[in-house]
Parts: sequence; structure tokens; C-alpha cells
Amino acid sequence: MPVVDVDPEELRDLTGHEEKDDEELKEDLFALGLEFEGWTEDDEFQLEFAPDRLDRLSVEGVARSLRYQYGDDRGVYVPNTNDADWTIQVEESVPEERPYVTGAVIRGVDLDEAALESLIQLQEKLHATMGRKRAKGAIGIHDLTMLKGGSPQEEGGKSIRYTGIEPDGDRFVPLDSNDEMTPADVLTDHPTGETYADLVGEYDRYPAIYDDIGLFSFPPVINGKRTEVTTDSRELFVEMTGTDQWTVDRMLAIVCYALDARGARVEEVNVEYPDRDLVRPDLSTREKSVAHERIESIIGVDFDPEEVVDLFERSGLDAETDEDGDSLVYEVDVPSYRVDVLHPLDLVDDVGRAYGFNDLDPTYPDVGTVGGRHDRSRLEDAARNQLVGLGFEDLLNFHMINEAENFDRMELAPADDAVGAAQPATIREPYSEDYTMLRTWALPSLLMVLENNTHRSYPQDLAEIGFAARVDDAENTGVAERRTVAAVLARHDASYEDAKARLQAIARNFGVDLETPAADHPTFVDGRTADVVIDGETVGVVGEVHPAVLVEHDLELPVAAFEFELDALE
Repeated sequence: MPVVDVDPEELRDLTGHEEKDDEELKEDLFALGLEFEGWTEDDEFQLEFAPDRLDRLSVEGVARSLRYQYGDDRGVYVPNTNDADWTIQVEESVPEERPYVTGAVIRGVDLDEAALESLIQLQEKLHATMGRKRAKGAIGIHDLTMLKGGSPQEEGGKSIRYTGIEPDGDRFVPLDSNDEMTPADVLTDHPTGETYADLVGEYDRYPAIYDDIGLFSFPPVINGKRTEVTTDSRELFVEMTGTDQWTVDRMLAIVCYALDARGARVEEVNVEYPDRDLVRPDLSTREKSVAHERIESIIGVDFDPEEVVDLFERSGLDAETDEDGDSLVYEVDVPSYRVDVLHPLDLVDDVGRAYGFNDLDPTYPDVGTVGGRHDRSRLEDAARNQLVGLGFEDLLNFHMINEAENFDRMELAPADDAVGAAQPATIREPYSEDYTMLRTWALPSLLMVLENNTHRSYPQDLAEIGFAARVDDAENTGVAERRTVAAVLARHDASYEDAKARLQAIARNFGVDLETPAADHPTFVDGRTADVVIDGETVGVVGEVHPAVLVEHDLELPVAAFEFELDALE
């Protein structure tokens, strides 16, 4: 959960409520969902909050929420913006891995030490959350007076260039350094560059931003020292680059609202792509709708429509009533900094919080059922207890894996007629090469654990009751899901008979008929492998793991294993 440091004195100043003492502020913040975690060395609040409200990553955002809660502000506020004087020209040489950019000019900002620290904290927290540690979006904030813009097509305008350069291209002086460096030098010889080198290290060309003087920003790694922002800065240029236009635009909106709260004026910037033009920042509102009946049924309060509209306005939203057949519906305008509002339930949550969750009267749910364990959960627990009783150590592995671990290292192919072979459900844009698909069986996960535990003593008997999936067009979701029971025995004398004996014990305790006819499976040794047939249905495999698979996992002793579908024990 993100933790933000907030100066209570600044909070009182920005909200206009000097009469609030620290304890009252803590209570008011708790009502917003911000929990007091303690004090910093500088006597500031440490506040923990749910990561969906990214607009509260700064004292300005927290103060805005409090002013709505106090009723001092109402409805949607959209800062006025001046017409664009600057242009960001996006060149075709920009790395295709990081093609998007946005920006804004900020004028008349008063950056004392507190305001500058708040801005830096907001930048860092946005990097860590919405920016995915700068991988998805990175923020550069520059002293505008240190930029020299060339004239674009518009008369009298100024421009900077977002482009791609060779790793050993132009030199610049990065922040926290006095030496000129190439981008490649930054990644190897600068502490910040070393931290974020993996973000661009594999690119053929590196992202770079130029003005008429030269290179001044190397996103997403570091800015140049020439445009460093200080307490003397009164005009700023904010640029953001990333892998997704929506993400960098929303990050920019949050920063612009924070600076607007400091009395700054926001000025638009033209963004010229090779195939389209944009005007940024995008501070336009978007519309969501929610039914009156849904609000009442979830919160459990009978509301007048006027009261609901009032509660929306006290949440920083605008709402109008509309008729949808016989139903009353609210059309709600949502400001650009509210990146958390994705679903009608988010609107219901705003109404409930503005009303006050502590003011709700507890009631029993109007349902005729009593909560209890699901039959599948009972079956899992019973099977898990049997495995533990047989000496297995119970594991819980990730459900996601990659193709190499799931297939290649197991000597298996998706098209094989064998347990674990199936068309996998893959992730379209995986965040990591380690997790690109849902596993089709659990044995690969257990062998990965054995591979990581070669330094520990043997025997190692491991088991997991876990999730597996495969593509199936017959399913509504296009993916067939199942629970699977997998186990491995790693010891100097592990054999097919050892694994089969434990299978027989499980079948006997569950009262099912077990058969193990000989079978072939590429993961297991020929002649030491069998199908697991329970009550006449083939549901799994048992055998001794093939030496090629053992060598692939750096295992130097035999491993026997089995896997079968959990539902077969019902």
C-alpha cells in the first residue's frame, strides 16, 4: 500500500481550516480511507491509502479531497488552460517500445521548499504506482527558462523534439553529476542510470528530448542538469513519455491539478506525431452512469434523488438525473484526475463515502442462505490433508508460468497427446518474460521448486493442489479451468512404485477405484509410466521423470511424480 508523507500545517493551509488540530485531521483523513501510520522525523503524517486514489499521492490532492468532504468545494473543477505556445515534435526515430509523449507548461508557480518536496514526492509515487517503476510512464519536470525552443510551423511558437538516438550519441550533463555523459555512459556510470538501465538497455535507439541547445532529457532514466528545477523556478515544462498514451495523459492530469492547487497557471502544449496532432494536457471530463436502485441496494439507504446529486457533488463529481425506461439513472461527469472511476460501483463507493459509512445502520442481508464452505473447498482440504499425511510438504505456486518452463523443459509440446499438453491461455502483453501464460499443469512448478532447492537436504517430497487452464472454445470464457493434484518424490531411491503406492493410498481413502495401465509420456521414462485411471476415466499420469528433464533442472537424483484432476476424487 502506498505511503505518503503529508505536513499537517500545509494541509491546514491548503484546506483553509487552521482550526483543525492533528487529531481532528486524522479522523477526517480516516473517513476518506487514509490511515495514519505514524510520524516522520520532520513531524509529518505518514498516510497509507488504497492505491486506486492516485490523485492523493500529494498534499495538494489530499487537501482537495478534504475540501470536498468539508463541503467547501462542490462538483467537478477543471483548471483553465492558456493556449499552446510550445510544441513537442515526435520524430519517426523514436523507439517503438516507448512511442508516446505528452506535456504541459506551468506558469507562475511558487515553489518553496515544501512545495518542491511535495512535487518530487508526487513524481516518485506516480513513477512507482501508475508508471510501473517508470516502465509504463515516466515524468520529466524542467525549468522552462532554461529551454530554448526552435520555431515550429506556427508563427512565434517554440518547440522541442522527442526522438531516438544512438546509445553513444550526444553528450549531456545528467542530474547529480558534473560530467558530460552519453546515454550509454549514464546507464553504466551513474547511480540512477544503473537503477533504470533495464528499461532501455535492450533498445537499438534510446529515447531523448532535445531543444535548440541540445539534449536535455533521457527518459525514462534521468533529466539533464541544465533544466533542473529549484525553489527559484517559476515556470516549468512537464513532459511524460511511456508505452501507453492514456497512462501518461492521466499522470499528467494529476500533476497539473496538484500545481494548479498551488496557484499556478496551466498552459497547453501541442504534440505533433507523424500521423496526428494532439493538444495536451487532456483535462476533459468523461461520463459514467449508475442506477438509483443500485445505489440504494448496495448502500442500504433510501435516498432522494436530490440527496444523491448532492453527495456526488461533495465527492468532486457532477451528476444529472435521467430516465431509463422506468428506472432513474444518474449521468455522472468524472474529472480527468479520477483514474480510479472505472465502473458504476466506483460511483456507488463515492456516494457511500460522502454519506459516511460510519453513519450506516447495520442490517442483516435479505437473503435466505447461510454462508459456508464450498464443496470444492472441502474436497481440496480433504485431499491436502491426505497428501500431508503421506509425508508431502504442501506448496502454493504461481498459476502463471512461461512456455519454456511449461513445455520445453518438460520435453513436452502443446500438440502432444499427453497430460499437460494443451493450447495455453497466453498473456497478450506480459509484464515479465517469466510469466507469459497460465500453466496447463502443475508438475513444471514443482520441478522448478526442486531446481531452486538443490542446496537443501533430501528426501524432498512436495505436493500442490493448484490451478491449471487451457484454451477451449466450448467454454463461455474461451478457457477451461481445473484444479489439479500434483506431487514429486525426490530421493536417491525414488521409483514408480513409490509414487503409485501413494496414489493407491489416496484412492483408498477417498473410496475410488484406481487403475494404472502402462502409457507413454515425453516427461517420463518409457516403461516406467502409467495413466491414472479413476473410476474408469483417465485423469492423470504417474511415473519416473525422464533423465533429460532432470538434467534440464539440474537435478542429480531420481524423481518420481504424479498428477491427476482433483474432481476425480469426488
